Amino acid sequence: MKKFLYSLSFCALGVIALAQAPSGYYNTATGSGYGLKTELYNIIKGHNTKSYDALKSLYRQSDADNGFQDKYYEKDNTILDIYSEIAAAKDPYNFTPGQKECGSYKNEGDCYNREHLIPQSVFNKNSPMVSDPFHIWPTDGKVNGMRSNNPHGVVGSASYTSKNGSKLGSNKNSGYSSGYSGTVFEPIDEFKGDVARAYFYFATRYQENGIQGWSYAMFNKTKDKVFTDTFLKILMTWHLNDPVSDREKDINDLVYRYQGNRNPFIDHPEYAEKIWGSNLGTGDFEYQKRDDISVYNKTAKSVIVRLENKSKSVQKISVFNFNGQLINEVSNSLNQKEIEITFKNPGVYILKVVGPEMEINKRVVIK
Repeated sequence: MKKFLYSLSFCALGVIALAQAPSGYYNTATGSGYGLKTELYNIIKGHNTKSYDALKSLYRQSDADNGFQDKYYEKDNTILDIYSEIAAAKDPYNFTPGQKECGSYKNEGDCYNREHLIPQSVFNKNSPMVSDPFHIWPTDGKVNGMRSNNPHGVVGSASYTSKNGSKLGSNKNSGYSSGYSGTVFEPIDEFKGDVARAYFYFATRYQENGIQGWSYAMFNKTKDKVFTDTFLKILMTWHLNDPVSDREKDINDLVYRYQGNRNPFIDHPEYAEKIWGSNLGTGDFEYQKRDDISVYNKTAKSVIVRLENKSKSVQKISVFNFNGQLINEVSNSLNQKEIEITFKNPGVYILKVVGPEMEINKRVVIK
C-alpha cells in the first residue's frame, strides 16, 4: 500500500467560495457586529413567500441539487432526514419523496412531515416564517413529535434516543452548554452545524418581524443579539465544529431559485463571528465517536488522516479554518487509505472527511 496520497500545505491559500451566490449579492455587507446583521437582513428580506403546502412539492423536486434528498450518503434520492440519517452506516429506514407523508404516526419510520427548527408556536404560525424552507426540513414524524417545541441543545441525560442517535433530555449544564438545565433536543454531530446556521439565518431574516417579542428558551427578547448567552455559545460551537456541508450548499442554491433569497451563513460562515463575536466556539466540544477514520499528528506541523474501515472509502477532504471558511479541498481520486496534511501556520482547523455513507469532522490544533 502506498503510504501517503498527498502532502498538503495550508497557509497562504486564499479562502475558497462555498455556495455560489450571484455576483454582487453581498456587495453591501461591509460592516461588522449588528450593523452587518442588518445589512444582511436588507439583502435577504422580502423573499417570494410560498404556501406551507408548497414545501411538500419542494421536497419532491428532482433537481440535482435538492439537498432535502440524500445525494451524499447512500445517494439514493430518498428524503434526507436529519433525525434518521446515519452518516456512517445504513439508515434504519428511508422515505421516498411524496410517499408516506404524515398523517398519523406511532413509530419511527411510519411517515415524514415538516419540522420547524424554530417551532411554529414561537411566531404564532405567522407568515412568512411558517413556510420558509431554510428552517423547515423533512423529518420523521415520530422523532419530530418527540422533539416537540423544545430548544436544540446538548443532552446530558437522555430520556429518548432516536434510531440515528438524536436525543431528548435535560441540557448538560456544564462546559460550552452551561447556563440552562431544561429539556433540549440534540441532533447528531453531522447536522449540528446545519442546525446552527439555520438559526443564524432565522435570527437575521426575521429581525424586523417582531422577534424581540417572541418567547422561546433560546431567545433573549432582542432583535439584534436574539439568542441567550447559553444558546449562542451552543450554536456558535456547533457552527465552528461542523463546517458547511455539500447538503447545505445545495439547499442554498435550491431555495434561492424557489423563493429568491439565500442563507448568508452558508455562503459566508465567517459572518457569524463578525456579528456575534469571537471566542464562542470553545475547545470543550467533543465529537461523538466515529471509528471509520483516525487522525493523528505525524509532526508538529502535519497530521495523517487514515481510513480504518476497509469497507469504506474517502472521496474528499475539506479543510476549514476556525472561522468556518473553506481553505482547501482535495479529491481522493486514487482511493488511498492514508493522507498526510501539512500546515505552515499555527491555528485550529476542522477536517471534513467525506465518502459513501460517511461524513466525519475532526478538529486539528497546530501550535
